[in-house]
Amino acid sequence: MKTNKILVIGLLAAATVLATGCSDSFLEVENPTGEPLEEYYTTDERIQEALIAAYDPIHWADWGLGQYNALNIDAEIMGDNFWVGGATKTDMQNWHMLFNYEGNANNTLSSLWTVDYSGVKRCNDLLKYLDWATDITEENRKSYEMQARCLRVFYYNMLWHYFGNVPFYLENLNEPPYTAPQLKADEVYNNLIVELEAVIDSKVLPLKYYKNEKGMDDEGQLGRVTAAMAYMMYAEMVMYQNDESRFAKALGYMKEIIADSGFKLNPDYAAIWETSGEWTSESIWEINYEQSNSERGWGSPLAVGGTVLPTLISPNTFTADAEWTGEGWGFLPMRLETYEMFSDADKRRDATCWDVRGTEYTVRYQDTHIWLHKYRPYDRNFKSAPFDQNLNYNNNFRYYRYAETLLNAAELSLRTGGSATGEAKTWVNEVRTRAGLSELSSVTVDDVLTERHLEFVGEGKRYFDLVRAEGISGASAKNKATTALVPDEYGYRTNSWTAKKKFIPIAQGELDSDPALVQNDYK
Repeated sequence: MKTNKILVIGLLAAATVLATGCSDSFLEVENPTGEPLEEYYTTDERIQEALIAAYDPIHWADWGLGQYNALNIDAEIMGDNFWVGGATKTDMQNWHMLFNYEGNANNTLSSLWTVDYSGVKRCNDLLKYLDWATDITEENRKSYEMQARCLRVFYYNMLWHYFGNVPFYLENLNEPPYTAPQLKADEVYNNLIVELEAVIDSKVLPLKYYKNEKGMDDEGQLGRVTAAMAYMMYAEMVMYQNDESRFAKALGYMKEIIADSGFKLNPDYAAIWETSGEWTSESIWEINYEQSNSERGWGSPLAVGGTVLPTLISPNTFTADAEWTGEGWGFLPMRLETYEMFSDADKRRDATCWDVRGTEYTVRYQDTHIWLHKYRPYDRNFKSAPFDQNLNYNNNFRYYRYAETLLNAAELSLRTGGSATGEAKTWVNEVRTRAGLSELSSVTVDDVLTERHLEFVGEGKRYFDLVRAEGISGASAKNKATTALVPDEYGYRTNSWTAKKKFIPIAQGELDSDPALVQNDYK
């Protein structure tokens, strides 16, 4: 059983009202004991409650606040590996419209905005409460501060990737009209990257927490942010921004992870996705979910517990598998072309693609009979949940893996003048060798992008790689958004991606609450 402290909701979590970033509903925090907040948040124990509350929104995205926003699905439906699926084209209509690049203020990722601003607000709360704390060591104070600041970058990074031009503030809004200035996407990036650099330069966060390894027992800490997680987020951000001035620094961070003996590839790619594969040496950072200690239900979606992801992405009324007796909802059917891009020798194919062609079940919209194996459902992963089991699978979401470290390093090396036959080749071939493929004698940036395509199917990476490849010299047509994200032969996607589609529409509710907000130009 997983015993992760970051699954535990702090005492004040339920009392901390949600944040949208543009309205005043999230500003009131009530202490259930009745004490003034500045008198409550004085001890280490109570500061930790606020810190756990700051972590809590990372678990909410898959279902909560009236919308499904599983982090991999949100990205994959705009890419080229999957269809949207579901019961009909109007089932999660926002996904279908974003898939076809025709989203609007009423069909966008509205709850993801709220989830992330809730996280921002809670991080700001913690940083404020630290000023009141008297019964706390200086070491713990710095640790809590840097965890909150790193988490805050994480929440804003999500908003920046999807919405680009967003309200930005590092202290909660205290006076009417309770609105923050909306920054341009480049301004958001400039603020975030400097903040992340400050977190990294503090050298407060440990590089890694260990799962009963090296004689250490960090089991209760798994899920907290680490220096390695911050390094990965840094590389992701500078690569997405195409910020060449920071490529060398990002490469240095990747090399630091590579040089540490605590990180290595899991020799069995399929084993990564098992419960036993969670928090192994390949894990950089995961979002934790638990079945047996679940308090989460359809009436309490923000409570601690499991994830609905396997239910979302599985075949409907499926009875052909003795390992699973649940019922899927048929979202994210895999394109046949995705299955066929893997060679027969590639071990990742069967670990990635759940191929049930020839099996009878209730077929749903865009069904191909090929599903994502990485997060496929098993009875062992949800049947111990006390109630609402289809919402409570224990599959951790693998957010950053060591394989991504290697491929980040390879790309950054090549883009900073590294040799095609040097260290970049070595790192790419580590990933290929694990997959059972022959080694390359030299590598290009396009080779790295292609390897990322194969390695990260269904993990929410591909769409953003296609978008950022628009600014990469040497990226081939198959790896660029303008040429890969075009109308398909099936008549499902009828529009093409353009640069104006990079940032999705802001929800109408946010525009209504702050008339100064400017909608993204998505036409």
